Amino acid sequence: MSADLLVELFTEELPPKDLRSLGMAFGDKILGVLSELRFMPSANWEASTFASPRRLAVLISAVMEKSAERTELRKLMPSKAAFDAAGKPSAALLKKLEKEGGDIEHIERRTEGNMEYVFLTLVIPGISLEAALQGALQEAIAKLPIPKAMSYQLADGTTTVKFVRPAHGLVVLHDEKVLAVTALGLTAGRVTHGHRFQGAKDIVLERANEYESRLETEGQVIPNFDKRRSEIEKQLADKAHALLCSLGAEADYEPLLDEVTALVEYPTVYLGEFESDFLAVPQECLILTMRQNQKYFPLFDANGKLTNRFLIVSNMRLTEARTIIEGNQRVVRPRLADARFFFDTDLKTRLADQVQKLRSVVYHNELGSQFERVARLRALAGSIAKDIGADPALAEQAAHLAKADLVTNMVGEFPELQGIMGRYYALCEGADERIAFAIEDHYKPRFAGDQLPRNDVGVAVALADKLDTLVGLFGIGQVPTGDKDPYALRRHALGVIRILIDKDLRVGLGKLIGHAVNTARAAWQAKRAESRLKKLEAGIQERTAAHGPESFPPTDDAIAKLIEFIYERLKGVLRDGGYTPQEIDAVVSLRPEFLADVPKRLAAVRVFTSLPEAQSLAAANKRVANILKQAEAKGETFVKTEVAEFKVKAEHDLFDALRKAAALATPLLDQGDYTGYLKTFAVLKSPVDAYFESVMVMVEDKALRQNRLALLRDLREEMNRIADISKLAT
Repeated sequence: MSADLLVELFTEELPPKDLRSLGMAFGDKILGVLSELRFMPSANWEASTFASPRRLAVLISAVMEKSAERTELRKLMPSKAAFDAAGKPSAALLKKLEKEGGDIEHIERRTEGNMEYVFLTLVIPGISLEAALQGALQEAIAKLPIPKAMSYQLADGTTTVKFVRPAHGLVVLHDEKVLAVTALGLTAGRVTHGHRFQGAKDIVLERANEYESRLETEGQVIPNFDKRRSEIEKQLADKAHALLCSLGAEADYEPLLDEVTALVEYPTVYLGEFESDFLAVPQECLILTMRQNQKYFPLFDANGKLTNRFLIVSNMRLTEARTIIEGNQRVVRPRLADARFFFDTDLKTRLADQVQKLRSVVYHNELGSQFERVARLRALAGSIAKDIGADPALAEQAAHLAKADLVTNMVGEFPELQGIMGRYYALCEGADERIAFAIEDHYKPRFAGDQLPRNDVGVAVALADKLDTLVGLFGIGQVPTGDKDPYALRRHALGVIRILIDKDLRVGLGKLIGHAVNTARAAWQAKRAESRLKKLEAGIQERTAAHGPESFPPTDDAIAKLIEFIYERLKGVLRDGGYTPQEIDAVVSLRPEFLADVPKRLAAVRVFTSLPEAQSLAAANKRVANILKQAEAKGETFVKTEVAEFKVKAEHDLFDALRKAAALATPLLDQGDYTGYLKTFAVLKSPVDAYFESVMVMVEDKALRQNRLALLRDLREEMNRIADISKLAT
């Protein structure tokens, strides 16, 4: 007989930020074990997982009382070891059969590859649901994704168990039958529990399938996480709409929506207000205060400006909610007052004066303080600004102030506001808007899809910030390995890539990295010189260092690794953009200096591959690459193609066709018409095919051989200025 199966673990309040994943993991593990053991042989079963602040549960339909019998084919040993010369079972086979619990009547011979093996067909009898569920529940509890389990004593005063939170109840029902299962010192029953204050304390379940409905009607609990979340979201949206307001960007409030869903069992949304004079504080500060500290949903007007109203998600559904509303309004005022105090206090110190405080803030123990880093950023931002056509003086000023807000009271309370508060403080001081926005934007892009800096001054400082981080940390050997990337270097590299491509900047990656390297080395040399001077003044004899300033990391090897690291990140970006591995490899393998050119090159490659001549030319190109590689390995030299050395008509024809195609293609390359450039070489298909049909390249005559190699080198160089066409060969 199949029936609904309910398993519920009732606990003390579970960690809200992990609740959804805990509920899914609990249900999935029990479901996975039962499915593997074939307790749901029908394809019509369904499963629902539940997670509320005080419970984890799963309800599965069409679960059998006993798992289905199954057969299993096991490979035992090679046939030559299983039988003796007379064809009788060997002692080894009989011993193996005894161990596996099989007999000689259920074996068969099968050939795999060139070897024959003996297989045993075993009939695995079904097991009871109680037995299977006991193991499944223990496994689910043991493998929950919890960072740290609590240890607590059971009622007997001697037994200690571990779980994410103390558990107080266990329900295991198969239809109307309680299964004899235990866990965490609890014995399964049929009693679940409602809302702590508003629902029935105990609910005696008659059947498994009434779990959700009776919890909602009698217990005042919505146990399904997603259903509860949808209910909260609907109430929030309805309230906001009625007030002609919005909740802001969905991505900004979604994490809070998940968190409050994990904090309440029977949600109700109420409206709160605070004094409008608090709105003089930058709205980002108030928003963070309400969302992060109080779990409130701020409301915004039609222009996206913060209002003095907010929404409260309560766990109490009351007809008269004045006490709840007034209590929350009373609690939020001191928080907002703190934000106003921080802001007003910070305004008393100019950003330029805050910069000096960065001397005591360590950036990295091998790379100095944030003050030293700011000096590097200032020099680097000025150099980059010249390359991209931005104002170097403004870029240097913005870089000088970019990290100043790190030592302000507001950022000390809310680190998420770094950069944002710097912009506010700069504007309050009357700074140029381009500098103020650059202070905020130099952290961008912070994640995939984030906005880019709004002006070219911000672009210069953002590139300086990311390149200084990459060069410095690669220089001291802090290279990401596997999943470990404690300094977010992948994110910094992706930021550089996005800025260069999306802003279409005509500046080379190597040049930018060179600026960062030179700035880092100059700063290190200056620091070393200052240290030596102080030691001389103090009469301290300094030992000669094993490595002088000129060898300061990053070394050439470190820079090579960094460049490779960035191009690898570029490949990932392009894969996400829908390009094929062959297209990407064809372009990126040339290590294009201007990353802004990469999308244009890929577009040209895609058009080229659609030409009827493409595959033939790609194959020929690959053949040419192999010939040249083998020749170079043998020490061959081929400097210049000499027409006078041609002996076969096909050589003249290919040379003439290549020269004409190159003459047409070069202006297109100069104009940035990469598609036109590649298409121009489609005419070479016939002369290339004819060349390989009638010309032997590696002949005995050295001069002739070198001339033919030189022609092939010219062919490859001309065709592969945009992409390595040989990579497109299939």
